[in-house]
Amino acid sequence: MSSAIAILVASTAAFAVAMLATPAVTRLLKLLKLGKQIRSEASAPIFAKLHAGKSGTPTMGGILIWGAVLLVAFAFSLAANVLRTQPWIELNFISRRETLLPIAVLFFAAIVGLVDDYLNVRKIGAHGGGLKVWHRLLSYSLIAVVAAWWFYVKLEWDVLRVPFVGIVHVGAWMIPIFIFIIVATAFSVNETDGLDGLAGGTLLTAFAAYGAIAFFQGKFELAAFCGAVVGALLAFLWFNINPARFFMGDTGAMSLGVTLGVVAMLTNSLLLLPIIGLVFVLESLSVIIQVLSKKFRGKKVFLSAPIHHHFEARGWPEATIVMRFWVIAAVSGVLGLIIALLDR
Repeated sequence: MSSAIAILVASTAAFAVAMLATPAVTRLLKLLKLGKQIRSEASAPIFAKLHAGKSGTPTMGGILIWGAVLLVAFAFSLAANVLRTQPWIELNFISRRETLLPIAVLFFAAIVGLVDDYLNVRKIGAHGGGLKVWHRLLSYSLIAVVAAWWFYVKLEWDVLRVPFVGIVHVGAWMIPIFIFIIVATAFSVNETDGLDGLAGGTLLTAFAAYGAIAFFQGKFELAAFCGAVVGALLAFLWFNINPARFFMGDTGAMSLGVTLGVVAMLTNSLLLLPIIGLVFVLESLSVIIQVLSKKFRGKKVFLSAPIHHHFEARGWPEATIVMRFWVIAAVSGVLGLIIALLDR
C-alpha cells in the first residue's frame, strides 16, 4: 500500500465515522439541552440582533471532529499492533516523531474547550457563562508550555526555516516562539467560529495545505493525521452549513487551532502560517484594531468585530460571507503550498 493511499484511507475513515456518529451526537446534545447561549444586547447589540434566531442551537459539535480523528488513529494503531499485517501497519499513523504531539494537544485542548462550552450553556461563570478570559488563556498556555517542552527537548527542534533563506538556529527561543504560535492560532481560529460553516471550511483548507506540505516532506504519518482531520471536517461541514444543525463550539475551534499551530511547527513551516491561515489573521487583526480604536480613539472602526460580523451588519447574507471567506482561505492555502514547494 502506498503512502498516498494510506492518507486517503485515513481521510475516508474519519469522514465515515463522523457522518455515522452525527445522528446520535445530535440527539444527545438536544437531549441534554446543550444549546448555544447568544450574548445579550447589552454586551453585543449588533451581534445579538443578527444571531437571536440561533439561540438554543446545539453546540459542542466539535466532538465529532476530534472524536472521529482520535477514534480512527487509535483503531488503526490497535489493529497494527494486534494483527501485525502489512496493510494495517502502513495505516497506523501514530508515531512519536510526527503525530504523538498533535494528537495529545488535540485531546487536551478539546477537553478544556468542552468544559468551557458546558459552563457557557449552563450559564455558569463569568459574563453569563463560561471560563473567564484569563482562565482560558492560562489553560491553553499550560498546554502550549508542555507541548513546547516536548517539541524542544524530546523532539530536539531548535531551528526555524525561513523561505528562500534557509535554516535559522533559535535554540531555547524555540519554547516561547512555540507557546506564542499555539496560543495565538487557537484564539484566532476561535474568533473565526462565528458563522455557520466559516471556521470549518477555513480550517479544512489550512489542514489540507499542511497535509500536502507534510506529504512532500516525507512526513507521511503527519500527512495522514491532517488527512483524518480534513475528512472529519468535511463530515462536520455537511451538517454545519447554514442553517447549522449544531455549532463547533470551543471544544472544536480551540482544539483545532492549537493543533494547526503544532502541525505548522512540525513541518517547519511556521512562517507560512500567516499565509495559509490568512483568514484567521484577518479575523484577529480586526478584533485587535477594534479594541485599540475604542480604547484610544473612543470610536469603532468596524460596525462589529470580528470582521465577518462587520459584513453581516452591512447587510451581506451569511452564506455570501462564508463562501467568500472560503475562497480567500483556499487561495491563501494554495499560495502557501506553492511557496513551500518552491522553497524545497
